[in-house]
Amino acid sequence: MTSSEWIDPAVVQALEAEKTDAYRVCTFADGWVERFGSDVLISYKDEVARERLTTELYLWSLAVNFKVSRAFARFLPKKNAEREAPRLVVGDANSNLQTVATERQLRYGIDFAAGYSVGLFVDQRHNRTFVQQPRPKALLNCFAYTCAFSVAGANVGAKTLSVDLSKKSLARGRENFALNALSTAEHRFIAEDVLDFLPRLARKGEKFDVIILDPPTFSRSHRGKAFQVERDFETLLLQALEVAERSCRILLSTNCTTLNERGLEVMARFCLKASRRAGSTHSEPPLPDFPPGAGARTVWLTLR
Repeated sequence: MTSSEWIDPAVVQALEAEKTDAYRVCTFADGWVERFGSDVLISYKDEVARERLTTELYLWSLAVNFKVSRAFARFLPKKNAEREAPRLVVGDANSNLQTVATERQLRYGIDFAAGYSVGLFVDQRHNRTFVQQPRPKALLNCFAYTCAFSVAGANVGAKTLSVDLSKKSLARGRENFALNALSTAEHRFIAEDVLDFLPRLARKGEKFDVIILDPPTFSRSHRGKAFQVERDFETLLLQALEVAERSCRILLSTNCTTLNERGLEVMARFCLKASRRAGSTHSEPPLPDFPPGAGARTVWLTLR
Protein backbone atom coordinates (compact mmCIF):
# COMPACT_ATOMS: atom_id res chain seq x y z
CA MET A 1 0.00 0.00 0.00
CA THR A 2 1.41 3.40 -0.98
CA SER A 3 0.34 6.84 0.15
CA SER A 4 -1.58 7.34 -3.11
CA GLU A 5 -3.83 4.31 -3.21
CA TRP A 6 -6.58 2.54 -1.31
CA ILE A 7 -6.09 -0.86 0.28
CA ASP A 8 -5.86 -3.65 -2.26
CA PRO A 9 -8.85 -6.05 -2.46
CA ALA A 10 -6.44 -8.98 -1.94
CA VAL A 11 -5.35 -7.48 1.38
CA VAL A 12 -8.99 -7.06 2.39
CA GLN A 13 -9.60 -10.75 1.60
CA ALA A 14 -6.58 -11.76 3.67
CA LEU A 15 -7.77 -9.68 6.61
CA GLU A 16 -11.25 -11.15 6.38
CA ALA A 17 -9.75 -14.66 6.30
CA GLU A 18 -8.02 -14.00 9.64
CA LYS A 19 -11.27 -12.59 11.11
CA THR A 20 -10.19 -8.94 11.07
CA ASP A 21 -12.58 -6.13 10.16
CA ALA A 22 -10.68 -3.22 11.76
CA TYR A 23 -7.98 -1.72 9.54
CA ARG A 24 -6.75 1.33 7.61
CA VAL A 25 -8.54 1.66 4.28
CA CYS A 26 -6.42 4.46 2.81
CA THR A 27 -3.81 7.03 3.83
CA PHE A 28 -3.18 10.41 2.20
CA ALA A 29 -1.28 13.52 3.25
CA ASP A 30 -4.54 15.29 4.07
CA GLY A 31 -6.43 12.46 5.73
CA TRP A 32 -7.22 8.77 5.98
CA VAL A 33 -10.08 6.29 6.32
CA GLU A 34 -10.38 3.37 8.76
CA ARG A 35 -12.88 0.54 8.94
CA PHE A 36 -14.44 -0.69 12.19
CA GLY A 37 -16.80 -3.56 11.46
CA SER A 38 -19.46 -2.30 9.07
CA ASP A 39 -18.71 1.36 9.91
CA VAL A 40 -15.95 3.66 8.66
CA LEU A 41 -14.20 6.67 10.15
CA ILE A 42 -12.96 9.44 7.86
CA SER A 43 -10.20 11.59 9.38
CA TYR A 44 -9.50 14.79 7.43
CA LYS A 45 -7.47 18.00 7.59
CA ASP A 46 -9.85 20.19 5.56
CA GLU A 47 -13.29 20.06 3.97
CA VAL A 48 -11.89 19.42 0.50
CA ALA A 49 -10.19 16.28 1.81
CA ARG A 50 -13.36 15.15 3.60
CA GLU A 51 -15.47 15.46 0.44
CA ARG A 52 -12.87 13.67 -1.70
CA LEU A 53 -12.38 10.84 0.79
CA THR A 54 -16.14 10.38 1.12
CA THR A 55 -16.59 10.13 -2.65
CA GLU A 56 -13.62 7.79 -3.14
CA LEU A 57 -14.77 5.65 -0.22
CA TYR A 58 -18.04 5.04 -2.04
CA LEU A 59 -16.18 3.99 -5.21
CA TRP A 60 -13.78 1.75 -3.26
CA SER A 61 -16.61 0.06 -1.37
CA LEU A 62 -18.24 -0.84 -4.68
CA ALA A 63 -14.96 -2.27 -5.99
CA VAL A 64 -14.46 -4.58 -2.99
CA ASN A 65 -18.17 -5.31 -2.45
CA PHE A 66 -18.15 -3.78 1.04
CA LYS A 67 -21.42 -2.28 2.25
CA VAL A 68 -20.78 0.75 4.45
CA SER A 69 -23.38 0.83 7.20
CA ARG A 70 -22.39 4.25 8.50
CA ALA A 71 -19.63 6.78 7.89
CA PHE A 72 -18.30 9.10 10.57
CA ALA A 73 -15.97 12.03 10.04
CA ARG A 74 -13.57 13.79 12.39
CA PHE A 75 -11.41 16.85 11.82
CA LEU A 76 -7.67 16.47 12.46
CA PRO A 77 -6.69 19.61 14.41
CA LYS A 78 -3.14 20.81 14.96
CA LYS A 79 -3.71 21.07 18.72
CA ASN A 80 -4.98 18.22 20.90
CA ALA A 81 -7.19 20.63 22.84
CA GLU A 82 -9.24 21.19 19.67
CA ARG A 83 -10.07 17.52 19.17
CA GLU A 84 -13.75 16.62 18.88
CA ALA A 85 -15.73 13.40 18.64
CA PRO A 86 -16.56 12.15 15.12
CA ARG A 87 -19.87 13.16 13.61
CA LEU A 88 -22.16 10.96 11.54
CA VAL A 89 -22.13 11.89 7.83
CA VAL A 90 -23.72 8.78 6.27
CA GLY A 91 -26.30 6.50 7.91
CA ASP A 92 -29.16 6.46 10.40
CA ALA A 93 -28.86 9.36 12.86
CA ASN A 94 -30.95 7.43 15.41
CA SER A 95 -28.75 4.34 15.47
CA ASN A 96 -26.61 3.25 18.42
CA LEU A 97 -23.20 4.94 18.18
CA GLN A 98 -21.53 1.92 19.76
CA THR A 99 -20.48 -1.12 17.74
CA VAL A 100 -17.98 -4.00 17.83
CA ALA A 101 -14.92 -4.57 15.64
CA THR A 102 -12.93 -7.79 15.30
CA GLU A 103 -9.17 -8.23 15.12
CA ARG A 104 -7.83 -11.73 14.56
CA GLN A 105 -10.96 -13.16 16.21
CA LEU A 106 -10.76 -10.88 19.26
CA ARG A 107 -13.63 -8.42 19.72
CA TYR A 108 -13.29 -4.78 20.74
CA GLY A 109 -15.93 -2.20 21.56
CA ILE A 110 -16.05 0.92 19.39
CA ASP A 111 -17.83 4.08 20.53
CA PHE A 112 -18.11 6.96 18.06
CA ALA A 113 -19.63 9.20 20.74
CA ALA A 114 -16.98 8.70 23.43
CA GLY A 115 -14.49 11.26 22.12
CA TYR A 116 -11.84 11.86 19.48
CA SER A 117 -10.50 8.28 19.69
CA VAL A 118 -13.10 5.57 19.15
CA GLY A 119 -11.59 2.73 21.19
CA LEU A 120 -9.05 0.78 19.09
CA PHE A 121 -5.78 1.83 17.45
CA VAL A 122 -5.57 -0.34 14.35
CA ASP A 123 -1.88 0.41 13.75
CA GLN A 124 -1.00 -1.79 16.76
CA ARG A 125 -2.43 -5.00 15.24
CA HIS A 126 0.90 -6.79 14.73
CA ASN A 127 2.09 -5.71 18.18
CA ARG A 128 -1.01 -7.12 19.85
CA THR A 129 -0.32 -10.42 18.11
CA PHE A 130 3.35 -10.35 19.17
CA VAL A 131 2.23 -9.97 22.79
CA GLN A 132 0.71 -13.45 22.59
CA GLN A 133 3.74 -15.40 21.33
CA PRO A 134 5.38 -16.72 23.39
CA ARG A 135 2.58 -16.72 25.92
CA PRO A 136 3.29 -14.24 28.72
CA LYS A 137 2.57 -14.97 32.37
CA ALA A 138 2.18 -11.38 33.55
CA LEU A 139 1.47 -8.34 31.38
CA LEU A 140 1.67 -4.69 32.48
CA ASN A 141 -0.26 -2.33 30.22
CA CYS A 142 0.68 1.31 30.90
CA PHE A 143 -1.55 4.07 29.50
CA ALA A 144 -3.91 1.19 28.83
CA TYR A 145 -6.81 3.19 27.33
CA THR A 146 -9.50 0.54 26.57
CA CYS A 147 -7.11 -2.32 27.40
CA ALA A 148 -6.77 -3.89 23.95
CA PHE A 149 -3.27 -5.17 24.74
CA SER A 150 -4.55 -6.58 28.02
CA VAL A 151 -7.29 -8.48 26.18
CA ALA A 152 -4.68 -9.92 23.80
CA GLY A 153 -2.53 -11.07 26.72
CA ALA A 154 -5.42 -12.42 28.77
CA ASN A 155 -6.63 -14.37 25.75
CA VAL A 156 -3.52 -16.57 25.99
CA GLY A 157 -3.58 -16.89 29.78
CA ALA A 158 -1.59 -13.91 31.05
CA LYS A 159 -2.53 -12.14 34.26
CA THR A 160 -2.79 -8.47 33.34
CA LEU A 161 -2.48 -5.13 35.08
CA SER A 162 -3.96 -2.18 33.16
CA VAL A 163 -3.05 1.33 34.34
CA ASP A 164 -4.66 4.50 33.02
CA LEU A 165 -5.74 7.88 34.40
CA SER A 166 -9.25 7.47 32.98
CA LYS A 167 -11.74 5.37 34.92
CA LYS A 168 -14.08 5.53 31.91
CA SER A 169 -11.44 4.02 29.62
CA LEU A 170 -10.75 1.23 32.10
CA ALA A 171 -14.48 0.54 32.35
CA ARG A 172 -14.51 0.13 28.57
CA GLY A 173 -11.53 -2.19 29.02
CA ARG A 174 -13.59 -4.40 31.32
CA GLU A 175 -16.30 -4.41 28.65
CA ASN A 176 -13.72 -5.60 26.10
CA PHE A 177 -12.88 -8.51 28.41
CA ALA A 178 -16.58 -9.36 28.59
CA LEU A 179 -16.90 -9.19 24.78
CA ASN A 180 -14.32 -11.98 24.60
CA ALA A 181 -15.81 -14.05 27.45
CA LEU A 182 -12.72 -13.35 29.57
CA SER A 183 -13.22 -13.23 33.33
CA THR A 184 -11.63 -10.22 35.04
CA ALA A 185 -11.06 -12.17 38.27
CA GLU A 186 -7.27 -12.36 37.82
CA HIS A 187 -6.87 -9.01 36.12
CA ARG A 188 -6.40 -5.58 37.67
CA PHE A 189 -7.58 -2.19 36.39
CA ILE A 190 -5.91 0.73 38.18
CA ALA A 191 -6.85 4.39 37.65
CA GLU A 192 -3.52 6.01 38.49
CA ASP A 193 -0.75 8.19 37.09
CA VAL A 194 1.69 5.68 35.56
CA LEU A 195 4.82 7.55 36.67
CA ASP A 196 3.54 7.60 40.26
CA PHE A 197 2.38 3.98 40.19
CA LEU A 198 5.43 2.23 38.70
CA PRO A 199 7.76 2.99 41.67
CA ARG A 200 5.16 1.53 44.03
CA LEU A 201 5.03 -1.65 41.96
CA ALA A 202 8.82 -1.86 42.12
CA ARG A 203 8.83 -1.48 45.90
CA LYS A 204 6.34 -4.34 46.14
CA GLY A 205 8.68 -6.53 44.08
CA GLU A 206 6.20 -7.16 41.25
CA LYS A 207 7.64 -8.37 37.95
CA PHE A 208 6.22 -8.70 34.43
CA ASP A 209 7.37 -10.50 31.31
CA VAL A 210 5.55 -8.16 28.91
CA ILE A 211 5.26 -4.39 29.44
CA ILE A 212 3.36 -2.04 27.13
CA LEU A 213 4.59 1.57 26.97
CA ASP A 214 2.41 3.46 24.51
CA PRO A 215 2.02 6.88 26.15
CA PRO A 216 0.15 9.88 24.74
CA THR A 217 2.23 12.68 23.31
CA PHE A 218 0.91 14.89 26.11
CA SER A 219 -1.43 14.37 29.05
CA ARG A 220 -2.21 15.94 32.40
CA SER A 221 -3.22 14.15 35.59
CA HIS A 222 -6.18 15.14 37.76
CA ARG A 223 -3.70 16.87 40.10
CA GLY A 224 -2.27 18.92 37.24
CA LYS A 225 0.92 16.91 36.71
CA ALA A 226 1.90 16.95 33.02
CA PHE A 227 3.36 14.09 30.98
CA GLN A 228 5.25 15.06 27.82
CA VAL A 229 6.55 12.12 25.82
CA GLU A 230 9.71 13.80 24.49
CA ARG A 231 10.71 14.76 28.03
CA ASP A 232 9.37 11.85 30.08
CA PHE A 233 9.61 8.66 27.95
CA GLU A 234 13.14 7.96 29.16
CA THR A 235 12.03 8.17 32.82
CA LEU A 236 9.07 5.96 31.99
CA LEU A 237 11.29 3.26 30.48
CA LEU A 238 13.76 3.38 33.37
CA GLN A 239 10.88 2.86 35.81
CA ALA A 240 9.49 0.01 33.69
CA LEU A 241 12.86 -1.74 33.73
CA GLU A 242 12.61 -1.89 37.53
CA VAL A 243 9.57 -4.21 37.22
CA ALA A 244 10.78 -6.20 34.19
CA GLU A 245 11.61 -9.89 34.38
CA ARG A 246 14.97 -11.01 32.96
CA SER A 247 13.45 -12.04 29.59
CA CYS A 248 10.82 -9.28 29.50
CA ARG A 249 9.55 -7.86 26.21
CA ILE A 250 8.82 -4.11 26.37
CA LEU A 251 6.89 -2.25 23.68
CA LEU A 252 8.08 1.31 23.06
CA SER A 253 5.50 3.13 20.98
CA THR A 254 4.65 6.76 20.21
CA ASN A 255 2.71 8.96 17.81
CA CYS A 256 5.01 11.90 18.51
CA THR A 257 6.23 13.14 15.13
CA THR A 258 9.67 14.09 16.47
CA LEU A 259 10.38 10.59 17.80
CA ASN A 260 11.11 7.86 15.24
CA GLU A 261 12.20 4.23 15.57
CA ARG A 262 15.86 5.25 15.56
CA GLY A 263 15.24 7.62 18.46
CA LEU A 264 13.43 4.89 20.40
CA GLU A 265 16.32 2.48 19.83
CA VAL A 266 18.87 5.04 21.07
CA MET A 267 16.75 5.67 24.16
CA ALA A 268 16.45 1.93 24.78
CA ARG A 269 20.21 1.43 24.64
CA PHE A 270 20.81 4.34 27.01
CA CYS A 271 18.26 3.05 29.53
CA LEU A 272 19.70 -0.48 29.35
CA LYS A 273 23.16 0.87 30.15
CA ALA A 274 21.84 3.10 32.94
CA SER A 275 19.97 0.19 34.54
CA ARG A 276 22.79 -2.31 33.92
CA ARG A 277 20.53 -4.56 31.88
CA ALA A 278 21.16 -6.30 28.56
CA GLY A 279 18.81 -6.60 25.63
CA SER A 280 18.11 -6.04 21.95
CA THR A 281 15.51 -4.25 19.85
CA HIS A 282 13.40 -5.18 16.85
CA SER A 283 10.30 -3.99 15.03
CA GLU A 284 7.42 -6.10 13.82
CA PRO A 285 6.87 -6.33 10.03
CA PRO A 286 5.04 -3.38 8.44
CA LEU A 287 1.27 -3.61 8.21
CA PRO A 288 -0.09 -4.10 4.68
CA ASP A 289 -2.77 -1.44 5.24
CA PHE A 290 -0.33 1.31 6.33
CA PRO A 291 2.16 3.05 4.00
CA PRO A 292 5.72 3.63 5.27
CA GLY A 293 5.83 6.39 7.88
CA ALA A 294 2.14 6.21 8.76
CA GLY A 295 0.88 5.10 12.15
CA ALA A 296 2.72 4.86 15.44
CA ARG A 297 6.48 4.41 15.60
CA THR A 298 7.15 1.22 17.56
CA VAL A 299 10.15 -0.78 18.78
CA TRP A 300 10.25 -3.94 20.89
CA LEU A 301 12.96 -4.16 23.52
CA THR A 302 13.70 -7.74 24.60
CA LEU A 303 15.75 -8.19 27.74
CA ARG A 304 18.15 -11.04 28.34
